[in-house]
Amino acid sequence: MMHTRLATVLAAIDAANGRDPVSVVVDGSQVPRALIYGQRMSMVLADYQPDASEELQISARAQHIERWVIPRESYPDGRIAYLKWRKDLQHHHAQRMAGIMGEAGYSPEAALRVGSLLHKERLKYDAEVQTLEDVICLVFLQFEAPEFIAKHDDGKVRDILAKTARKMSPRGIAEAAKLTLDARLQRLLSEALAS
Repeated sequence: MMHTRLATVLAAIDAANGRDPVSVVVDGSQVPRALIYGQRMSMVLADYQPDASEELQISARAQHIERWVIPRESYPDGRIAYLKWRKDLQHHHAQRMAGIMGEAGYSPEAALRVGSLLHKERLKYDAEVQTLEDVICLVFLQFEAPEFIAKHDDGKVRDILAKTARKMSPRGIAEAAKLTLDARLQRLLSEALAS
C-alpha cells in the first residue's frame, strides 16, 4: 500500500500537470501531455525498479512538472540557450517539488534529494540518478520516439538514439533492447547501439 504522504505528493503533481495546455491523444482521448508523461514515468519506474525509494518515485513523476510555464520558445535558438532552458526547468521542477513535499510533511532533506535527482547530479555515479535517467530514456523510446522519428531522417534519428544510449546504464540499454518498437525505430536503435 502506498504511503499516504507519497500518494498526496503524486496527486499534487498530477493536479499540476493536469493543467498542461498541450494535450496528446492516448487511447482515443485527449490527455494533458505533462500528466501522461508523469504517469508513464511512474509506470516504467515501477517495472524497472519496483523497490524505488519515495524520493525516486516522486522525481520520476515530477520530471516535467509544469514544464510548459517555461517554454523553449522563450529562449533564443542554439545549444547554449537550450542548455540554459534545461537548467532553468530543472530549477523550477526542484523548487516546485520542495513546496509540494513540504506541504505533505516531507523533510527538507527529502526535498533536497528530489532536487538533486531532478538536476541529474552525479549521473553515472549516483545509482538513483542513473535509474531516473534510464527511465527517462525508456519512456522516450517507448512513447515519444515513434512520433519524433517520423519527422527526421535516419541519420538524425540514429544520432539522437546514440546520444540517448550514452546516458543509459548497461542495464538500461539491455531493457531498451527488449522493447517492442516499430521496425524503423528498432533498426535505428540497433544501429545506434552498435556504434
